[in-house]
Amino acid sequence: MYTGKLVFAQAIDHLPLHTLRRCIQLYNGNRHVKRFSCQDQYRCMAFAQLTYRESLRDIEACLNAQSNKLYHMGIRSRIARSTLAEANEKRDWRIYADFAQSLIQIARRLYADEDLGLELDNTVYALDASTIDLCLSVFPWAHFRQTKAAVKLHTLLDLRGNIPSFIHISDGKLHDVNVLDLLLPEPGAFYIVDRGYTDFERLHQLHQALAFFVIRAKSNLQFRRVYSRPVDKQTGLRCDQTIALTGVRSARHYPDPLRRIKYYDAETDKRLVFLTNNFTIPAITVTDLYRYRWQVELFFKWIKQHLRIKSFFGTSENAVKTQVWIAVSVYVLVAIIKKRLDIPASLYSILQILSLTIFETMPLNQLLTEDDPDMTHSDPHNQLNLFE
Repeated sequence: MYTGKLVFAQAIDHLPLHTLRRCIQLYNGNRHVKRFSCQDQYRCMAFAQLTYRESLRDIEACLNAQSNKLYHMGIRSRIARSTLAEANEKRDWRIYADFAQSLIQIARRLYADEDLGLELDNTVYALDASTIDLCLSVFPWAHFRQTKAAVKLHTLLDLRGNIPSFIHISDGKLHDVNVLDLLLPEPGAFYIVDRGYTDFERLHQLHQALAFFVIRAKSNLQFRRVYSRPVDKQTGLRCDQTIALTGVRSARHYPDPLRRIKYYDAETDKRLVFLTNNFTIPAITVTDLYRYRWQVELFFKWIKQHLRIKSFFGTSENAVKTQVWIAVSVYVLVAIIKKRLDIPASLYSILQILSLTIFETMPLNQLLTEDDPDMTHSDPHNQLNLFE
């Protein structure tokens, strides 16, 4: 007897499945496929992410134990781990990369009016990379060190909603700063980066594209002071200067003036120096912007803890990228559901609830908005030190 949609099916309803079909058609994903389609593959992998499955055998056992519900989940064939493994190995990972990017665009529109707590109308991005260690003998394509393999997840995070707007998956050898070459700078936007992205030639390209950046200065920075503005030292500010670079290479690569701001963090007893090409916003706002850069660190920590990207279901480059992109799409899907249904619970709480109720038929908005005091708690993990 029909009693309503499964929670899993209700969550999938928030996906633009017509876009998924277009992505599949673009890369001939279902070519020569008789039974286990790309849509079935996506649903199985999304199920694995939502319910914390650890292996293909785990996915097979759990789904076949609920075989009478597979049709209502949108899965049209029986699940076999060999079939799913073959699909992950052979079906183009770009299908799921493009689909995830379309979800990101939907989520960014939903979160466009989010309040950052700063008096800024500009879009603010945080750029960073996270390394996922792998076994060299099992993943020989993911070169990192002589005895280690790894993949790097380079992410540009839109801080309004913590939605990844750009993701690049590379082997472990690609230096973080090289990803700046892949970005299309957005005029008027702020890009917050750490010292690892110090490359004045690339930063000057951001400046010429009319984008702004905030970066921590290295201790060996060579410069001369051009002008100093008064600061309120009670706020922790120590100086607000206009400087010119004097290093042989840095002066050639960045010939324009820069703004140098020194800040004392009383909590950690550290003195921090920031560089930016924006001369109009208050100096204290520059320091606050850099604090927000830690949101991208928390994003990496969150997806590593709550999504399945530390242990992979396949060993080929295609299988790894397929799993990562589907994990990202599930993260964005949960963010979309949270916004569309106006759910006060954190993403962590929503994932925990979904993981236990995926085969239930309770309405999704009722399930996620019940007045449970635990649901309103944020991620229980400790906040990272902002200026380490």
